[in-house]
Amino acid sequence: MKLFRRKTDSRQSMRLRLFFSLGSLAAILLLSGVISIMEYRRMSDYVSDLIASNIESINLSQRLSDMTQEYDMQMLEVVLMNDISLMPEFDLKLFQSQADSLKNAVTSVASIPFVDTVSRSFDVFMKTSLKFDEVFLADTVDTGEWFFGTLQPCYNKFRGDIHVLNRAIHEELIGNSADFDAGFYRSIIPGIVSVGAGLLLILLLMYFILVNYVNPIYKMSTGVDDYRAVAKRYGYTFDGDDQLANINAGLTEIIEENLELKSRVRGLRHQRDEMSSKTEDVE
Repeated sequence: MKLFRRKTDSRQSMRLRLFFSLGSLAAILLLSGVISIMEYRRMSDYVSDLIASNIESINLSQRLSDMTQEYDMQMLEVVLMNDISLMPEFDLKLFQSQADSLKNAVTSVASIPFVDTVSRSFDVFMKTSLKFDEVFLADTVDTGEWFFGTLQPCYNKFRGDIHVLNRAIHEELIGNSADFDAGFYRSIIPGIVSVGAGLLLILLLMYFILVNYVNPIYKMSTGVDDYRAVAKRYGYTFDGDDQLANINAGLTEIIEENLELKSRVRGLRHQRDEMSSKTEDVE
């Protein structure tokens, strides 16, 4: 049974060497690619949410400004037409809901005080505008003078605060856009590093394959050609204990045995020729 038992090969495997070399290279490239993608998605989602919040804040701020401007222009029309029946009604609930949405949409800590300032300015403007009917019906107060001297400054204060808030949101939007660009370049750094590491590993692997496999095979082929051409003795050796070294050892042994066999054949031919010549001499 021992004759049919397969011998275990204790030499290092060429296949395992190449597999681990290429596998390590693929694992590094794959890991770095996954890290780059995850980092980019994380930064993209985070900054995109901030940018979307900034845009929503700008839109809400513009709506509040438009609502207040329309209300102010309608009151101005009442003054110019001197007709109290044209007095507009302001949708305070809609304005308040838009203001609450604006406060929730603002993400920057630096912009929140500006939202509070806008709210206070609007409260002052609205409380002043509620006195419009009383002023219009009073005979002792000039409506136009009250409108431009008392109500309009409150409105201008509100518009100024809205402008300051919009400017702060725009600055935050610009900062978030810059952060997005910086995050993009920061997220591709692992990819660049992985590509550089991959190229370096490819060069090292190429050097490893050339030194340990390609060059020995070329030298073995040259040794075989020299043996076949001029019967030169095969004497190539190299360090190693893998399958290639085993092949080289076997090739050396086969060529040595072949040379010894050829030497014996020549010797036998020489002895036969000598015996033949002696026989001819005796005859």
